[in-house]
Amino acid sequence: MLTIGDMVPNFEGKATDGSIVTNETIKGKWTVLFFYPKAFTPGCTDEVCNIRDNYSNLKKYDINIYGVSKDDLKTQKEFKEKYKLQYELIADEEGKIIKAFKVSGFGGFAKRKTFIINPEGKIVHVFDKVNTSKHGLEVEEVLKKLIK
Repeated sequence: MLTIGDMVPNFEGKATDGSIVTNETIKGKWTVLFFYPKAFTPGCTDEVCNIRDNYSNLKKYDINIYGVSKDDLKTQKEFKEKYKLQYELIADEEGKIIKAFKVSGFGGFAKRKTFIINPEGKIVHVFDKVNTSKHGLEVEEVLKKLIK
């Protein structure tokens, strides 16, 4: 399991905007990388929408925000469009990012976990338990303490 102080593992994934996101491309900026099991399920929808609803507060910290699941890119794009998400989702169809971050759950789906990564690529906070209906607020509270 990855913990605070670990460097982000090597990863690469395609985002809903067509960009390739890697451990190198996120460097230089604070990043919130959250994993969720499956698009369009109730808990995952609550989580992405709560982050969406708190997006303006989160962006005050000039951060990257990415959601990751095993859903294919088409599904991720539909999920993003349906719920009007202002941030990118990453399609991890083969589960390589999920494995790299050691968040594999039942059936290879991602466990619900969030990592806050500093501009140097180091993990500085891990949410092992996520309250899907308040996660945007949870993330903001941690960012307030970390980014001064």
